[in-house]
Amino acid sequence: MTQFNRDSFIQKMNCKRQRDDSENAEKGKKRKKREERVKLSPLLEDEDVKKEVKEAWSQRAQYSHGGLELDCQPFPHCIIRNFIQSDSFTENLQRELLDLNFHEKSNDLYKFNQSDDLKKRKEPHITGLRAALFGLFRSWLGEVLGVELEPTVDVSCAKYQYTDVLLCHDDELEGRRVAFILYLVPPWESSDGGTLDLFSTDDHFQPHSVVKSLVPSWNTLVLFEVSPVSFHQVAEVLSEDKCRLSLSGWFHGPSLERPPRHIEPPFPRSPHLPRDETLLLEWLNPLYLDVDYQSQVQQEFEDSSEIQLKNFLKEEKFKEVSEALRSTDVQWTKQGPPNRRCYEVASLESFPQCVSACWELLCSEAFFLLLSNFTGLRLHYLSPGDEDEEEEKDQEDEEEREATGSSGDTPSANKNYKEPSTPVCVGELRRWAHGGYTLLHDGDASRAEYALDLLLPLSCPDWQTEFGGFTSYVANEEDEELLMVYPEENSLALVYRDKETLKFVKHINHRSSTLPIGDSCRRAVYDFSFVYYE
Repeated sequence: MTQFNRDSFIQKMNCKRQRDDSENAEKGKKRKKREERVKLSPLLEDEDVKKEVKEAWSQRAQYSHGGLELDCQPFPHCIIRNFIQSDSFTENLQRELLDLNFHEKSNDLYKFNQSDDLKKRKEPHITGLRAALFGLFRSWLGEVLGVELEPTVDVSCAKYQYTDVLLCHDDELEGRRVAFILYLVPPWESSDGGTLDLFSTDDHFQPHSVVKSLVPSWNTLVLFEVSPVSFHQVAEVLSEDKCRLSLSGWFHGPSLERPPRHIEPPFPRSPHLPRDETLLLEWLNPLYLDVDYQSQVQQEFEDSSEIQLKNFLKEEKFKEVSEALRSTDVQWTKQGPPNRRCYEVASLESFPQCVSACWELLCSEAFFLLLSNFTGLRLHYLSPGDEDEEEEKDQEDEEEREATGSSGDTPSANKNYKEPSTPVCVGELRRWAHGGYTLLHDGDASRAEYALDLLLPLSCPDWQTEFGGFTSYVANEEDEELLMVYPEENSLALVYRDKETLKFVKHINHRSSTLPIGDSCRRAVYDFSFVYYE
C-alpha cells in the first residue's frame, strides 16, 4: 500500500493551482484579443429618449436630442453623432478596417472597394463593435421600430476614393428592414463629394430629385428604413486625397409592403422614312457604299455580332453637325428617373437643318437597306434573310411530298411559315456630361428583344477609357462584360444583341471635366443612339 505524504500532496496541488491560474490568465488575454468591449452613445441607454424617438418615428415627425436627429423627409432616417463613446476604440477600429483586404467592385450601379463580410473577422475592435451592433443596438432599434429584428446582420466595410460612386437605388431586397452606415472619415466637406443623397419620389414611387444631402463625419452613424421609397445614392467622391471609409450593412426583419412596380411605356417605334440613296451619297464616306466593301463588313459582323466603322460620315458633314449642336439653341430635356438614367435628349422640333438631315439619314429606307447589307439582318424587304431559306426548304418539302404521294395537309407542312414583319427603329439624339449614366433595371430582361444597336458619337475627341461613358454589354444575371463600346469621333458602332444581353452606359466621372467655360464646368459630348428591329 502506498504511504500518503501530506506535504507532497499539498505541494502538487499548489503547483496545479498555479498552472490553472496561469492558463486562465492566458485564456483571458485571448478573450481580450478576440473582443474589445465597446460603449455606444449613452443616448441609446436613455429610456426617455428611446420612447420619444419611437413616438416620433411612428408619427413620421422630426425629433432632435443631443447628438441624435430623426427626420422623416423624404423617408425616415436617423443620425447619431459620437456613436462610439471611446475615441481610442474608434481609432483602433479604423486601423483594423484599413488593414483588411478590399475588392474592387464595379458595374452599372457602383464603383468602389469593399471588404468581405465582417461576420467572422477576429480583430478585437471589429469583433467588439459587431457584438454591440448585433446586441444592444439591434434591441434598441427593434423597440423604436416596433418590429422583431433578426439576429443576423449583414455588415462590411467600404472605401470610396476619387471618382468612386454608388448611384440611385432603394436598397430593397427580401428581408432588409433597416440600413446603417458608420462613417470613419477625415474632416469632410460637401465639396469633397461622397455625400449620402436622399431622393424625393413621384406619384409612381419613382425617384425624382435629391432633396437632402448628408455630409459624412467622423464617428457618425446614419440609419434609415428600407422601403419602396428609400431611394438614395453616394455622390461621386471628388477629393483626390481623402478616403471615405465606412462600415455599413442591414438589419433584417419583415419587409414593408410594396406597391406594384411602375412599368414605363415603351418608346414608340417607327418604320423607315421614304428616302432614297441620294442621302447616302450626300452624307456617307464613299468607302461604305462600295458593294465589295459592304460584303467584307458583313463577313466581319457575322463573325462577331459587332463592328465599328470609322470615319463613317463625310468629314465636312460630320463637322457641320458637331458645330451645330455646340452653337445653336437646341432644346434639351433631362431624362430620368435617376434609378434608370441620367442624360439629356434633344427635341426633334429644335433640330438645326443639318442635324435634322442627319436624323433623316439614319431613319431612311436607303439606310435600312444599307444596314441589311452591313449585317445580313432583314431590315428591308429587298435584303435576303432566313425567310428565303425557309421558303426554299418548304418548296423542297412540297416537291418531296408530291414525289411520295403524301398529303400536304400534315400538321408540320407550314410550321416554318412566319408572317413578314415591318422593320422599325427608335432613336434619340443624346447629350452627355459629367454625371451621366444609364442603369440596368429589374424589368429589362423580361422585355429584352433581338435588336441591332447603332451608336454614332460626336464631339468626343481624345475620350479616355477612365472617363466612363462607354456602353457595356452584359449577359443577363451575370457580372462578366461581353463587350464595351467606347465613344470615338465619327465611328459608327453596330452591335447585334439577343434576348439574354443587356446594356448600360457607365457613369461619366469627374475626370471627364474640363476647366470652367462660362457658367459650365462640364464637357458635353453627343451621340445618335438608334435601335433597329427586324
